[in-house]
Amino acid sequence: MRRLAVLLVSLLLVSCNNVGVDHYAKERPALDLVAFFSRPVQAWGLFQNRSGEVVKRFHVQIESRVEGQQLILDERFLYSDGTRQRRTWTLERTGSGRWRGRADDVVGEASGEIAGNALHWRYRLDLPVDGRHWEVDMDDWMYLMDEDTIINRTTMSKLGVELGQVILFFRRQPAASP
Repeated sequence: MRRLAVLLVSLLLVSCNNVGVDHYAKERPALDLVAFFSRPVQAWGLFQNRSGEVVKRFHVQIESRVEGQQLILDERFLYSDGTRQRRTWTLERTGSGRWRGRADDVVGEASGEIAGNALHWRYRLDLPVDGRHWEVDMDDWMYLMDEDTIINRTTMSKLGVELGQVILFFRRQPAASP
């Protein structure tokens, strides 16, 4: 019983420390997803488990296009162990600064909000691990550093327990010469 009380108090304290995306409303440059992904993007990242061990490193090539009101991101992952993965996001603006997204391995829809240079995404991911599938919660923060660079930090959790973090650096590629 005492452990349960300590766990509940800890979760309450953690939830009280969350900064909302509006905190970044005055930060510049302002993030415009369509503009940022108007050119090919490369990203480099890693996953650290909750003890801080780097479990996976990866490189991502991202091609994008606009179809009507949708921004399509075609992501191709190459992991340090040689495995490959592809994820295609379909993103839609749903209001001022608000976005929703879908991908094959996202359970339901991702919901996000942009303010200033920051984007905060939340979604549930169907994650294959050792032949099994786990639904994990993703709390994803992206920060536009300059017109060509985004830094991304995602906390992955299950049942409120942090499993680890994903750190990513996105870099837009130079514009093609005519």
